[in-house]
Amino acid sequence: MLHQSKKTLTSQTSNSVLTLAVAPAKVIRGYRISEQAVSSISRLGNRPLIVGGDRTLVVAQDYVKSLESQELDFIQASYSPDCSESSLEILRNKAQAHASDVIIGVGGGKALDTAKLLAYQLEIPVVTIPTSAATCAAWTALSNVYSNEGAFLYDVALDNCPDLLILDYDLIQTAPQSTLVAGIGDAIAKWYEASVSSGHSEQTLIIAAVQQARVLRDILLQKSVTAVQSPGSEAWCEVVDATVLLAGVIGGIGGAQCRTVAAHAVHNGLTHVCGRGSIHGEKVAYGILVQLRLEEMLQGNQLAAAARQQLLKFYEEIGLPRKLDDLGLGNITLKQLQKAAEFALGPNSDIHRLPFKVALEQLMAAMVSTTAPVEASGISHSLNSRSNQTKKFSSSKSNKKI
Repeated sequence: MLHQSKKTLTSQTSNSVLTLAVAPAKVIRGYRISEQAVSSISRLGNRPLIVGGDRTLVVAQDYVKSLESQELDFIQASYSPDCSESSLEILRNKAQAHASDVIIGVGGGKALDTAKLLAYQLEIPVVTIPTSAATCAAWTALSNVYSNEGAFLYDVALDNCPDLLILDYDLIQTAPQSTLVAGIGDAIAKWYEASVSSGHSEQTLIIAAVQQARVLRDILLQKSVTAVQSPGSEAWCEVVDATVLLAGVIGGIGGAQCRTVAAHAVHNGLTHVCGRGSIHGEKVAYGILVQLRLEEMLQGNQLAAAARQQLLKFYEEIGLPRKLDDLGLGNITLKQLQKAAEFALGPNSDIHRLPFKVALEQLMAAMVSTTAPVEASGISHSLNSRSNQTKKFSSSKSNKKI
């Protein structure tokens, strides 16, 4: 069992008092910003522990050299194999032995989640330096905890967003292009999840979060193809900002209910059958299609059907998975599929934010029919209906998808 230090590890729960961790205290973004960024780090502490993966600790050497120039007494440690209880215990012991006064997370989502949770346990500042645009983990006050085998276990709501977020486009460009594609899948889920869970809310900040999710979706639909084709371009920078920053804003102002619904629940279930076989945003993107398929099957929602067809075309253009086979799960057994679905339907799962109940057999059916065709007449009618609706601001109170 993970030693809880001064902080208690609990999943997010509803409370009569609304507490929001909206944004990092400071964000620095741009090209060739290592020296300016490290100057800001030095104001947070003098004895950093740098947490990252083996690859990311190598690509971030400019920051390591800059830390040396500031005469900071730092050590480096890998979070491998995962943001897990055992990894956190090892890192906590190293930080305490070094008397670390600030944690610096460098890497992808799991490295940053590890750094944030470690700093939370030790009650010291944390800096996040993403090396890919695969998630919004650099922004959020949330960490996901996995088993050593890569299976999702639970999430931990943190008191604050990071003290400093450094978005260095030079670093982001060192990542495989597939990570940006995955980030697009993770970010675009915000609209499909927030609109169905919170689209009818009368609360000001929830309305704002849902509208921002719609804006995020539109940016990604319009600019992602160009961004993927032209790394380093203006469109690429805008999409990186969307996946790393704007996606985080939505969860910040909207709170837990605007973050995740069925798409992320499906991701969590899949980690129990494929571990690290695909990355987070890829599984989430597939999960969006599953969620839309559920709305289509269980509610007869033709707008969801039309949205699914729109996304299938978009996914094909940029390389996101459209079915289980695209996730390397073409040979998944019925028993494995049931295991993933059962976890996704667990009592604390975000899938229960859907406005309808889902049975195990229904979820399994949706998971194997994400590319199913629908009647063309239904799609045409739905797209025309949505076109008329988007002319009205009242779309903030709609759970429609297109």
